[in-house]
Amino acid sequence: MEFCARHRRAVLASAAAAVLCAGGGYLFATRPHAEPPNPVPYPSQVLDVRYLGEEGPRTGTPEGSFTFAVRVTAGSGPTVTVLRISQPYSGLSLTSVPKPPFRTKKGFGHKIVVTMNVTECANTPRNAGLPFLDVTLRNTRAIEDHSYILGERYAHDFAEALQVACGNELSSLAKQENAAGITAARSAGSHYVDRTNRP
Repeated sequence: MEFCARHRRAVLASAAAAVLCAGGGYLFATRPHAEPPNPVPYPSQVLDVRYLGEEGPRTGTPEGSFTFAVRVTAGSGPTVTVLRISQPYSGLSLTSVPKPPFRTKKGFGHKIVVTMNVTECANTPRNAGLPFLDVTLRNTRAIEDHSYILGERYAHDFAEALQVACGNELSSLAKQENAAGITAARSAGSHYVDRTNRP
């Protein structure tokens, strides 16, 4: 009899433990879970670069340099660091004030003054419809190289500055290329009476 009582108590204890475990698992499964935090955006997704216009030439810059200003603003997220500002043309060099690297805080616009110097007119664009700036950015998520197109006003000012700095040389190069194209076309189109091309 005593054995049966002990057995019954053990069974009841086991059943109670099973009920508690099942109830605890149900509560854990059905409780509201916190949403995972949104990932930090890439730096190029939050940084805006806006063309402000031409600036007066800085002291010590060579004649024919193109100096302009841009405003760099981080719209959201953590601080973005500008690591490098450059441009894609081998005939131009670029400097900026302030000089990278520098940080941009959320919502606070930074004015950057950029100066481009012509180093070799032959390697400058003669018809840059949408010139852009290459910018290297970093935040807590990534390091990115991004190209910013600064719009029609920048393209116009950029083309005018190149024309002032390299006008004669660019015209001469265009004439040479034109003459070479005409000569090649005449050579390809010249025939003898029997319609064959001969040296």
